This record gives sequence, C-alpha cells and structure tokens, in this order.
Amino acid sequence: MAPKWRELADRLAAQIKDGKYAPGAQLPQIRDLVEAGEGSKSTVHAAYKALEAEGLVTSSRGHGTVVRERAALKRLGIARYDKAKWRDGDEVAFIADRVASGRTYKRNEQTQTVSRVPASAAVAQAHGLPEGADVYARARVVKEGSQPTHTLTSYYRPEHVEGTRIVDPTPGPAGRGGGFRVLYDAGYEIDHMQETLFARIPTADEAQLLQLAPGEWVVELHRTTYTADGIVVEFAIGVHAATRFAWTYDFKVPDSAKAEGETK
Repeated sequence: MAPKWRELADRLAAQIKDGKYAPGAQLPQIRDLVEAGEGSKSTVHAAYKALEAEGLVTSSRGHGTVVRERAALKRLGIARYDKAKWRDGDEVAFIADRVASGRTYKRNEQTQTVSRVPASAAVAQAHGLPEGADVYARARVVKEGSQPTHTLTSYYRPEHVEGTRIVDPTPGPAGRGGGFRVLYDAGYEIDHMQETLFARIPTADEAQLLQLAPGEWVVELHRTTYTADGIVVEFAIGVHAATRFAWTYDFKVPDSAKAEGETK
C-alpha cells in the first residue's frame, strides 16, 4: 500500500493533467488541505515536494505552489533545415522554431563562444579524426527572452571553417543564413543529416544554466551533417530543457520494397 503522501500526490497530479488546475494556477495552501482532512502538514508537504520533483509544479516563498506552464515550443524536425529558410532567407533553425510556434525572437537571444579544442571521442568518431585532433567548437546558449531553452555546440574541422563567420564569436547566428549558409558559401552544401535524441537527468551545471526546476530532465541531441558526397561538415550536441519543447516531424513514409523493385 502506498504511503498517504504518495496517494495525495497522485490525486493532485491527475487533477493537474485533467485540467482542474491549469498552468499557472496555484494549488491549495497546505493548511487548507490539512483542514480538509487530506493528511497532516508533513503528509501534504511531502506530496507537494513529490509533485515538484516530478516537474509538475514550482514552489516559491510568497507565491505558494503553482502548476508549471506547459506551453512548449515547437521544435521542427526536418522542416527547420529547409534550405529555402537559410540559403535564400535568414531563418536559421532556432528562429524557424519560433516562427512555427508563433513566438517572437531576437537574433541576439543566441549567445556564442568559439574556441579551438581537442576532439572528444564522440566528436573524433563523427568527423573521422584521431581523438584529440584540433576542431573548432562553436557553443551557443539560446534563450526565449530571459529564459534559456537549450544549448548547442557544433564541432567543425578547421580546414572547413577557418577564416569564416563561423569562428566569429559575435552573439547571434553567424551572419545572414547562419552556419549552414557559411558552409554553403565555402563550397560545403549540406545534403543530409542524422539526428539521435535521448532523455537523461541533467548535470548540476546544466540545471543551473538552463534554469531547470527540480526533477526536470533534458533531451540531448546529436546531429551529424553531411555533404552529398558524404563529407561530415558539422557534428553538434544540443541539450534541451525537456518540458520546453515538443518535437514535430513531417516526412514521406518510405517503402523500401518498392525502392528495391525499381532498382532491379
């Protein structure tokens, strides 16, 4: 049998999910639930702490316990990399997400730090380099207003980006069209990419940087970007606040049997 605080936490969680307590709504004061017979002060307090650890509510002095906002940004899958957005216009990937979500943006909501670093095992494997070889790391923190949404660090071979806007640490995208446009102008037009996503518990530094609530996880992204002839021109690692994004993919369903038949 579950302890009483757990039963109360589960009931409140169900009410939050059912909409009884909308995002931004305040939950009852602890003393009110005690008076209503939901348990002792310690029981209600433990239930609220469990909800906070699960990322459903936030608690602060003077504001009580409030249901977390759930208005997630659309993070487009394939469509965010549409060449027409960055090659012919100035809609880099994070801006494409904001436009699709109907949200405002400023170009300088993306910070930028550029450094030449030894390739880690993952970076070296992606680029086909020896571990420890020199690569450029272009690290960004992307914010919506004052709230960080994710980090993204792209790694490049020096011979692909030396002397380009990609190694310019000025905040914001790397000029009109961003990094992909820089690669395109340098003769490295991107053709296809592979993305891997997985969820995990954040490190203490990530929780602080992304201003995560207790119990909130992150989604880590690994992106490898290729030219048509298979040259890797970027390997990127992103760390996203899990509750601030909803990934959307729109693609044609493949039929490998038909494709094999057409090649015979």
